[in-house]
Amino acid sequence: MGRWEPNARGRLEQAALELYSERGFEQTTVKEIAKLAGLTERTFFRHFADKREVLFPESNPLRDVLVDALDGVPDSVPPIDAVAAALDTVGELMSERRELARQRQAVIAANAELQERELVKLASLSSALTDALRRRGVADPAAGLAAEAGIAVFKIAFERWISETEQRNLSHLIRDSLDELKAVTAGGGRDSGRAVGAGRV
Repeated sequence: MGRWEPNARGRLEQAALELYSERGFEQTTVKEIAKLAGLTERTFFRHFADKREVLFPESNPLRDVLVDALDGVPDSVPPIDAVAAALDTVGELMSERRELARQRQAVIAANAELQERELVKLASLSSALTDALRRRGVADPAAGLAAEAGIAVFKIAFERWISETEQRNLSHLIRDSLDELKAVTAGGGRDSGRAVGAGRV
């Protein structure tokens, strides 16, 4: 996979995140974003409806990648493993955008309204995965459970991935988090055994 090089949209995204990080989301204007990117405000609005859409694209490319990847997994693969395969595809695509992802998350963490929007985005991802699983013949509630579990795995892996100390790639962390989930639901897990044992005293 070639190195990701920003086009006009990517330059605007980078400029916006830099300004959001330095000045705050509310204090940054579209004019400032366009100027820093070396582009015009007209070009900005050709790519984004407003400055919030830099963080939350209307088209939701992450959702599209997830659903397409899930649709490509053989029907014989169990639901949670099919979701994991789709998440792995996302992990690979995001591998070279770690710094942008870190900046984006820091901006969201500093703004309550943006945090709510992020929760809505995650819910839409879960809903899209649930629908994709139903199309594969997975019945409810299994489809919803597998989708929700997959998004929980992704969220935890993503938070670990953007931390300053983490060296592993996102795909590795997704698989690691999924293994932890499977161990916990099977009654094991690295720490759950001690917790369960303590409760039997």
